Amino acid sequence: MLANQIREVIKGEIVADEKQLKSYSHDASIFEVKPELVVKPKDIEDIKNLVKFVAENKLSNPTLSITARAGGSDMSGGPLNDSIILDFTVHMNRIVEILELVEGGPPHTTPHAIVEPGVFYRDFEKETLKKDLLLPSYPASREICTVGGMVANNAGGEKSLRYGKTENYVEELNVILSDGNEYLLKSLNFVELEQKKIQNNFEGEIYRKICELLEPNKEIIQKARPNVSKNSAGYALWDIVNGGRFDLTKLFVGSQGTLGIITKIKFRLIKPAKHSQLLVIFLRDLNRVSDLAIALNKYDPESMESYDDNTIKLIFKVLPDLVKKIGLGVLFRFIPDLSAIITDGMPKLVILVEFSSLETGSLTGQAGEGEKYLKQRVQKIKKEIESKFKVRIRIASSKTDVQKYWTIRRESFNLLRKHVEGKKTAPFIDDIIVRPEQLPQFLPELNRILDEYKNYMIYTIAGHPGDGNFHIIPLMDLSDEKSWNIILELSDKVYDLVLKYGGSITAEHNDGLIRTPYLEKMYGKEVHGLFEEVKRIFDPLNIFNPGKKVGGSIDYASKHIARR
Repeated sequence: MLANQIREVIKGEIVADEKQLKSYSHDASIFEVKPELVVKPKDIEDIKNLVKFVAENKLSNPTLSITARAGGSDMSGGPLNDSIILDFTVHMNRIVEILELVEGGPPHTTPHAIVEPGVFYRDFEKETLKKDLLLPSYPASREICTVGGMVANNAGGEKSLRYGKTENYVEELNVILSDGNEYLLKSLNFVELEQKKIQNNFEGEIYRKICELLEPNKEIIQKARPNVSKNSAGYALWDIVNGGRFDLTKLFVGSQGTLGIITKIKFRLIKPAKHSQLLVIFLRDLNRVSDLAIALNKYDPESMESYDDNTIKLIFKVLPDLVKKIGLGVLFRFIPDLSAIITDGMPKLVILVEFSSLETGSLTGQAGEGEKYLKQRVQKIKKEIESKFKVRIRIASSKTDVQKYWTIRRESFNLLRKHVEGKKTAPFIDDIIVRPEQLPQFLPELNRILDEYKNYMIYTIAGHPGDGNFHIIPLMDLSDEKSWNIILELSDKVYDLVLKYGGSITAEHNDGLIRTPYLEKMYGKEVHGLFEEVKRIFDPLNIFNPGKKVGGSIDYASKHIARR
């Protein structure tokens, strides 16, 4: 029995009973894949031994594989697998170090943290904020995701408009590769790269083969890069060589655990802004969202988020849940919104636009006036946008008022997932992106496609208008066999439209089971072949999270839809 064999090589726990395996069969996607067993590694040695065990037994048991999992908040089926799941949240969840920048300290240092992949972001942020530091690439699932999942998916979120995605904050990764040994990945100069290439071991072989892959395909790779601000589709080959540096962390970030197992992460951190102001815009005409987003981007907001009328309607149905999250005062905090709805009708979209300021650099350049300057600037922006677009806008009046809106935005998917009877959330076109300036042409075409299916589903829209990144979540009856045909038809039509505008089929949610079969459509056969070669270089036995990034199929995905 597999569990008994693995007990001989690891110290951590093994889960093999049906009830617990059932809970590992799901993430936040439409899929259900039951693993054979779950391993909760005690330490790095456990993972090394497990990888070696799988490699040694792969020939006699071809179905053996390992998939890393942490928070299970992925919407793509990325952490689902029918063999061995590695759960990092139980033991490998330490914050090793948080180092702030000390005046007079060593030169060329930046604030950073070193953490294990099983640390929940919510716990990590509490500790970084104690030192007035922040990892700003957190997603909407910030309360339930881990930092390991953020790296594996190359997460982005509400602050990515200004600060970018997780790829911008990973400085070093400790990884266990398919030979069962742990290696350190970090940015190298070309002298250091040459030293790696002459090593007579598996690490040296990887560096040699990746260089041999990149050099003759330079132009093809750069041409394949989507012309958008965020992309999690495929392997980021175009980022490995940059500015005289060679950095394999750029390949690992967003690779969904298909190239190796991450055991430790070094993040660069930032100082968060001292003050912020939130504009809340009630938009009644969806056709104006593109022009509005473009206009707002000119004012350099820190974030721009949105949720739609279906979410608003649901909020009033689930106020008890929200009261639990943000207190009894939530009932009174909805009075301004009710007033806007009564006066102007239900908005089609609520857009949250956050502006921030530092403590200094204000009206007179004196410390402590940043907040005053920010308030004046936001009042001016409010008047200009109101005048130009004839929309209702309010400035959130307090921290608790601000918290209400961010809770609604961050919880919008979970609210739909838990409280809509008869239909289930079906994230499959949930993360499309085009350039913001293309939205005036793109959105009407997208709406026409979605309207073809209005008799079969309802859908909600949320996301990041400032990036041109929208999360479209259909609500469907997945027990109906017709649903999968609709998913296939609609995916093809929407992705064809996205690619027509040079966008990406996934900005931040990644490929997983749902989008891996579409990567050749997005990149073409030649570039997709390079992705396959990358997988062979790092994982020749296909032991790490098979069927994601390469090797996935629509047939496998179809057979594993949770039809209840």
